[in-house]
Amino acid sequence: MPGSITVYLLDDHEIVRMGLRDLLESDGDITVIGQSGRASAQGQILALRPQVAILDARLPDGSGIDVCRAVRSKDPTIRAIILTSYDDDDALAAAVLAGAAGYVLKQIRGGDLLQAVRAVAAGHSLLDPGTVEAVMRRLREGPELDPALAVLTRQERRILGLIGQGLTNRQIAAQLVLSEKTIKNHVSRLLAKLGFERRTQAAVFAERHRTPGSVPSPAASTRSALRSSE
Repeated sequence: MPGSITVYLLDDHEIVRMGLRDLLESDGDITVIGQSGRASAQGQILALRPQVAILDARLPDGSGIDVCRAVRSKDPTIRAIILTSYDDDDALAAAVLAGAAGYVLKQIRGGDLLQAVRAVAAGHSLLDPGTVEAVMRRLREGPELDPALAVLTRQERRILGLIGQGLTNRQIAAQLVLSEKTIKNHVSRLLAKLGFERRTQAAVFAERHRTPGSVPSPAASTRSALRSSE
């Protein structure tokens, strides 16, 4: 439709893409001009040049955040919304650094997603300025590190925190977009560094030594930004 907002969809599940397409085109002012999984997304997005690319944050063979970074480094006129199932501070920080205009949870209501696409196409950001500043400040300064955790790398501290939340190696691998074998190796190393023999010891330790520092919830940020763009 002439004058409509053009959108590209990246998600590894075809049925999800079909549902999103039906939703986005329901009001007649948005047209989905392309959709794919990870493998062909970057080339297609750069060739089609949609106004807005909606990118799934976590994919089996990569990340929508990486696609956002790569696309915007070559064509910054293409604006991106990261769609995610996880309210994750680290992923939000990565999305900010990749140049995304929005970071929204998949639990978003259909009407709010339509509003988000229109706002981003009009040049607005869904990222609350306070959230962006908190992310940048945390990246500049870093959280104050508990001395008990100083022997661990940043990745090992992240994995330790997820162990403390009761996640299995498979769940941690899915959340960090790594192989289960890689997570198993990280867990073995961090247990050795901390002098533990059992995973349960690490889980108890993680609860007692939480690394401080967080940023406002991405979901809350999106609601605030949508209200301000009305």
